[in-house]
Amino acid sequence: MMKRAALILFSVAAMVLLFNSSCTVKLTGATIPDELKTINIEYFENNSPLVVNYLSQQFTETLKDRIRSSTSLSIVQGESDARMSGNITNYTIEPVSIQATNNNVAPIAGAERLTITVNVTYSNNADKHLNFSQSFSEHQDFTGDIANKEQSLITAINKQLVDDIFNRAFENW
Repeated sequence: MMKRAALILFSVAAMVLLFNSSCTVKLTGATIPDELKTINIEYFENNSPLVVNYLSQQFTETLKDRIRSSTSLSIVQGESDARMSGNITNYTIEPVSIQATNNNVAPIAGAERLTITVNVTYSNNADKHLNFSQSFSEHQDFTGDIANKEQSLITAINKQLVDDIFNRAFENW
């Protein structure tokens, strides 16, 4: 009987401590301070030399979708508790391996790499030491004609970039 009473008392004390010391809200690994309720995600303009007309919109929406699905933050325009802005600075397609040919003509590209780089500035009004300005870069390797694969490659790279940015802003990695 004493063991049961001690267990109940311990459970109640633990719950009181848990509820009274809640300084952050944690959803899917993200640590969001209680005072952070809103975020402004600005449009990420594509300033790379090679421009894909839908890249800016797709990247910006992928970032917004990740924040909507992984946090309780409201995405707003204008005044907000936090702000994320930046631009796409690089979109390149480069060979990563060379294949020799059998008939002594010039070698051909074996695999190629699509790389996207994004500069991001994150401002957190609730906790200034979490602010950062950083470049993020991800790539995907492919073979064959880019035209048939470009959309799926961009989607995969955008997801990787958004994961990196999200982790840096909300998981302090």
